[in-house]
Amino acid sequence: MPLEGPEHLSMAYGLNHYALDRDLKDVLKYFLGRTPDLNALGKYAGSTLYETAYRVDRMSPPEHIMWDVRGYRADVVWLDPMEREVVKRLMIDYGVNKPPFAGGSWHEHYAGINLIGDPGLACIFTITIQTAYALRKYGPPEVRDYYKNLVGLEKPVMLGATWFTEIQGGSDLGANTTSAEPRGDKWVLNGYKYFSSGAGIADIALATARPPGARPGAKGLALYAVPRLREDGSLNFYVRRLKLKSGTVSVPTGEVEFVDTEAYLVGEKDKGIYYTLEDLMVSRLSNAAGSVGISRKAYLEAYHYALHRRAFGKRIIDHQLVRRDLLEMEVLTLESLAITHKAVDLFEKSSGDTPPYTPQYHYARLMTHIAKNITAYNSARVTMLAMELFGGIGFLSEYMIERWHREALITPIWEGTSNIQALDMLEAIAKKRAHEPFLQDMEALTRDAYDRQTAEKALESIRSTLAGLARMSPSTAEFNAKYILEDLGHAASAIILEAIGSSQGEERLHHAAKIIVDSVLQRKPIGNPGDKALESLITLGGELEL
Repeated sequence: MPLEGPEHLSMAYGLNHYALDRDLKDVLKYFLGRTPDLNALGKYAGSTLYETAYRVDRMSPPEHIMWDVRGYRADVVWLDPMEREVVKRLMIDYGVNKPPFAGGSWHEHYAGINLIGDPGLACIFTITIQTAYALRKYGPPEVRDYYKNLVGLEKPVMLGATWFTEIQGGSDLGANTTSAEPRGDKWVLNGYKYFSSGAGIADIALATARPPGARPGAKGLALYAVPRLREDGSLNFYVRRLKLKSGTVSVPTGEVEFVDTEAYLVGEKDKGIYYTLEDLMVSRLSNAAGSVGISRKAYLEAYHYALHRRAFGKRIIDHQLVRRDLLEMEVLTLESLAITHKAVDLFEKSSGDTPPYTPQYHYARLMTHIAKNITAYNSARVTMLAMELFGGIGFLSEYMIERWHREALITPIWEGTSNIQALDMLEAIAKKRAHEPFLQDMEALTRDAYDRQTAEKALESIRSTLAGLARMSPSTAEFNAKYILEDLGHAASAIILEAIGSSQGEERLHHAAKIIVDSVLQRKPIGNPGDKALESLITLGGELEL
């Protein structure tokens, strides 16, 4: 009987998920000028972490403990011991949240989210680093230094959370009704947050609330830091229940009730919505990086299964339709990876901005909307193809491939649905003129492209899309906003891939860009069977042998 792990349930277990990801290393080298050594994390991601996420999803979900053994209200969430250990190791030993706060780069953090892959576990680190980001940048002295514990620079390790959503509004934060009242040197909150990831495990959370006399709508919100315990050590808020979810099981998501809850104002009270939207950029980029990670793990499962499975007298990888599906999966994953780290790069360069922000920040925000949208849809498509490649086995929940499609389906929803991303894109263009630096940047990257002709086709698509948007009425623009967002994403990805390919001398990145331009933007066939350029994509650039 095997004792090492679930090799019998997965084709990707036991692999070093970083060592095999040539694309991730190329992209990181392009943006960082170096290739970080994430091999230890890649090995862990393909072994203990991979098994733990599967175990929690299937056998050991988080459990809400409302009352403790002494009869006091506890409202903590019990995590499987393996999950607790994984979270600690990722925080301390692998330092997933440390780089941006310890002289490193946001690229390294988001590469870590990619390698984690599991969106539930990744969410724990995302809401924690969001909290750290806001506290270090805008937090009051009483809680500012908590960021060190939230990123693993100091012990004990702490976890954070971001609680903005209420039942009556959802993504419409302007409908929030949670109130805030000053009381001495603190504030007290009263209200109810409906989707609260990290409920029961967070040591401190960020929450939106409306102070006295505030204007209606989103601009009347302030941002607060809410510790789990009051100054006297008693419970500061209540967890009503945990949600039952089809995926992201490893992060507890509950309903949180504030009853005279002690809180600290973050920044200026009339700028809360700006801090909140800025903080959402951190999680939207994580959503993009996590989507790439989901896609890559589904590809590793499908690729290795295709090498193993035989049908109609030969391995299924030798059937042209299977090769075509693998090619599509790889190109979509590459596209997602490139645009994610472009958005990360823009965020990193503008992360020192404060309201009312600079054009560079607004461009970063625009690219974040584009990246969040396109990576989410790509992950849903890639995981669907991977499940289908497995056939009936792919639909059985006992094997690991089935979970990746379920997990992918959250990515177009949380941190603002695709509709919200599209509406925010329109606002960034109409009010902030964010498309102007975007277009200038794409023009500059086109000049550095591996293949100018392909990049110029993509650039013309961007120009045409923006010109068409300028001619639309507001209602027509809203009706078509998701298509606009999608077209801008595909075209920008192709240009970015051409620029990275030129810098790294990687012809295969040009092939991916050309497929995006030809098949997605211009709706042409993607190529012919046996084309060596296409083969280089299917085989992960030659690191695995057919």
